Amino acid sequence: MKTKILSALYFIAGIIFMLLDDGQEGLPNIAVKALIIPLLILLFWINSRNMSDRTNGLMFSALLFSWAGDIALELTRQNELMFMLGLGCFLLTQVLYFVVFFLTPGSSASRWKYSLSILPVYLYGAGLLYYLYDDLGIMRIPVMIYAVVILTMLAGAISRIRKVSSASYLLVLCGAVLFVLSDSLIAVNKFSHPLHGASVLIMSTYISGQFMIVMGYLKQTSNKIVWI
Repeated sequence: MKTKILSALYFIAGIIFMLLDDGQEGLPNIAVKALIIPLLILLFWINSRNMSDRTNGLMFSALLFSWAGDIALELTRQNELMFMLGLGCFLLTQVLYFVVFFLTPGSSASRWKYSLSILPVYLYGAGLLYYLYDDLGIMRIPVMIYAVVILTMLAGAISRIRKVSSASYLLVLCGAVLFVLSDSLIAVNKFSHPLHGASVLIMSTYISGQFMIVMGYLKQTSNKIVWI
């Protein structure tokens, strides 16, 4: 019951933020956005506190850095340097998620099959960077580094195949894909050209992606979970 309530509150907070963020700035936006990830952290903590797993702390840290990144990116409107801070926080989030996915116990697919499965991931990244390259300016190197790291996170999600249940695998994989899509939309909207309905597109993919990653991870480590 607690999981259902927290899940509903999490998405409600996300929807409220998207409604407030329609071209407006101010404290209400920051306050609501600062509430979203803590609800997911609480949901994670309730469902993982009785589990014994070395990666729980890494997941918790990844969510904390996501929370810090959310606030920093929202403050970008007042101080452009906050974008770099937000990028750094989410870079750490992606690194931690990759480590969590990589440490998933079990037998992996063959190296050849795995290489083929992640090839489209890096082709997508190369295509996006090629599209954005001339628009990035002084942010070219930081964005390229971040792109490699987040795509490696997605490659880590793909590596969990055969190690976990199909539900856990698909939830984490879809969540990682949505996270990559959300950050891709941020990059296009910020550096190339403004997107119509950017806030809704970016936040809906982001909050859905984070939720699916957490739920998929919890299904990996517990049989009695949750809402999904």
